[in-house]
Amino acid sequence: MPLLNKTATAARGSAGGDPAARSLSRLRTALTLFFALDGFLFAGWVVRIPAIKQQTGASSSDLGLALLGVSAGAVVTMTLTGRLCRRYGSHAVTVAAGVLLSLSIALPPLTHSALALGAVLLVFGTAYGAINVGMNSAAVDLVAALRRPVMPSFHAAFSLGGMLGAGLGGLVAGGLSPTAHLLGLTVTGLLLTAAAGPVLLRHPSPAPPESLRAARPAGPRRMDRRTRRLVTVFGVIALCTAYGEGALADWGALHLAQDLGAHPGVAAAGYSLFALAMTAGRLSGTALLERLGRTRTLAVGGATAAAGMLLGALAPDVWAALLGFAVTGLGLANIFPVAVDRAGALAGPAGVAAASTLGYGGMLLGPPAIGFLADWSSLPTALTTVAALAAGASVIAVVAPRTRHARTAGAA
Repeated sequence: MPLLNKTATAARGSAGGDPAARSLSRLRTALTLFFALDGFLFAGWVVRIPAIKQQTGASSSDLGLALLGVSAGAVVTMTLTGRLCRRYGSHAVTVAAGVLLSLSIALPPLTHSALALGAVLLVFGTAYGAINVGMNSAAVDLVAALRRPVMPSFHAAFSLGGMLGAGLGGLVAGGLSPTAHLLGLTVTGLLLTAAAGPVLLRHPSPAPPESLRAARPAGPRRMDRRTRRLVTVFGVIALCTAYGEGALADWGALHLAQDLGAHPGVAAAGYSLFALAMTAGRLSGTALLERLGRTRTLAVGGATAAAGMLLGALAPDVWAALLGFAVTGLGLANIFPVAVDRAGALAGPAGVAAASTLGYGGMLLGPPAIGFLADWSSLPTALTTVAALAAGASVIAVVAPRTRHARTAGAA
């Protein structure tokens, strides 16, 4: 039965005493810490952007150009990290990127111009892109070895880390300078990397079970034309998720305040509610995948997000819009993790890199696209594009596996 639609379930029993099972458990814990660390550090940086803007004296446009350093560094690095993972292993790349990310987050407060800020953010973006490809590639191999669809749990750790990082940053923003705060994040990041890194370095990426090994080519996996097309399909599905996340992060609060007259506190809670719903969806993602399979999870998630965003964008009152935001978060929660998992299963680190690059491109595309459409029409109308892309992801998820099955039927 095709791996896209069904997920093998690991045998239950007395595996707790098996050294191999203990090794996989330690790997899962260490990888979960790296996902949480990534979200924690990134959110910690984001909440200090206003203070850094004031420190550098940058205008809004200059700050926007400087922030492109994160995006440029991440996108360029993602395209190269797949090769590094094939050569040095995804575990080593994850640990090295964790060190670089922890060190680079201390650099922005040391700058005093938009140009210098853009330069250090290029380094930060490079580390951010590398750790995302490295740890997702490692997670793909671990998911195959565990024979359980636990990828959403890793992304839930990222979401939880982000919520903790943002909350902590908000608490200390009034009492700590950006330099002290971000230097504290550097120390925290290095300590967590020192705790979890040796586990990854001591254990190579696990081999898939014998029943799955025949379906994967030995050695470094290079994409042929058909595999590249399928990886691109899953990358487009990831893009649809990231587009919605970026759009709601930058425009959700403004829609609630400007179009629906929400109190500033309620408007600010809109994205928090979306993020909380997404985290809850990811925490329950493994059970959902085991029940529905990957294709139906993608399809149902896309359809749910489309319905939720239509409500969030077009609702006539604040509370209905907030409900729509929450439903959207639940719908989008597991689309990106499953899409990256599928791309990695098809083409290893190169597949993860390609899908992650497309997905991150969606996060970059969302906010400016919404802004342009809002100027041309209205913000509620512009936000309906999130629903359109989510619905498109749902359709693609249904059509893509059928195409794959038809092409591989002769070889099955």
